[in-house]
Amino acid sequence: MPRRSEAISDASAPITVHIASAGAMDEATCDAWARLANVASEPNAFAEHWFVRAALTSLCGNRDVRLAQVWAGGARLIGIIPLTLYSRYGRMPARHVSNWTHYQSFMGTPLIERGYEQEFWHALITALDHSDWAAGFLSLTGFNDDGAVHHGLIAAAAQLGREAPTVHRFSRALLASETDAETYLNVHVRGKKRKELRRLANRLGELGKVRFAVLEGATDLPDWCDTFLALEAAGWKGNEGAALGNSPATTQFFRDCIAGALAENRLEFQRLDLDGRAIAMLVNFRTPPGSWSFKIAYDEGLARFSPGIMIELENLPRVLGDPNIYWMDSCAVENHPMINSLWAERRAIIQISLPLAGAKRNAIYRACRAAETASARLRNFRSKT
Repeated sequence: MPRRSEAISDASAPITVHIASAGAMDEATCDAWARLANVASEPNAFAEHWFVRAALTSLCGNRDVRLAQVWAGGARLIGIIPLTLYSRYGRMPARHVSNWTHYQSFMGTPLIERGYEQEFWHALITALDHSDWAAGFLSLTGFNDDGAVHHGLIAAAAQLGREAPTVHRFSRALLASETDAETYLNVHVRGKKRKELRRLANRLGELGKVRFAVLEGATDLPDWCDTFLALEAAGWKGNEGAALGNSPATTQFFRDCIAGALAENRLEFQRLDLDGRAIAMLVNFRTPPGSWSFKIAYDEGLARFSPGIMIELENLPRVLGDPNIYWMDSCAVENHPMINSLWAERRAIIQISLPLAGAKRNAIYRACRAAETASARLRNFRSKT
């Protein structure tokens, strides 16, 4: 396992919690946040300061987002999580606290220093118990099932006499193997499929010079961002209003988070060119020992040559051959046809609910859990009839 900065839990250090408007974030907090990212028990690019700042600037709107910071000894940030209030829980009108995520964020796990997972959750839940701002209960989305952060939450909840049930679960493709790319494909992709991929690569090469490249510095970043945004907008996402370039807010968010990732040495920006024109681009975030396949775009006019799969095949040996990267999260929807046909491993992503102190809060929590349970039973009944 690649080494990361060492983190040692000090039980004697007093734990304090500070919850304030995310707009009040200063450079000192960002510096502490960056240090925390290197000692976190579970890496998460979408919880790092450069990504959250970009989202707060462009995607927050009028939402009241607060940063909950947990400090040890008043000098070391051991955990941080953006929180907000939502007025609905599923179909139920129920105000509650949740970790703030958005449609460009693919993991909600907070950054917590290794060894402090239980202390973080115990301190945060206790602080929310005593907060007038924290309505209803605590709902946590986008967590890695059975990870250190999840285990710390369960332990802290038990210590406080609370339950912390998993209320929703889905899986998505994960690339995690100790084999090389050729062996991986031979094991997990059928021979007929591999033959077809080689045929498509040869046919694409007949159209012109095919070249794979990786962004090497900040000089070309604006041009690469422009190219990616145009490539994505020219396809189905652009037609359906889901492309990053469809609105000034998402365009600015993309530029800001990509620049932030590059500044923090988190970015790997790839492109596949045909005669000097980009036909596929891939944005990855590297957070050793893990990584994230954030965005992909390809020329749908060349769909018969599968340029999206071609760039994924270029990406495969880069991930599997990197001694500092042990896995890559696809960030794809469940059962994504392209990624699932290449990547064999899966990661379970869960949502957890947790009651907060107080009779009114507990009543809201119980009502929502009863509704969830009834709905699950109904779906299960219908699936069997």
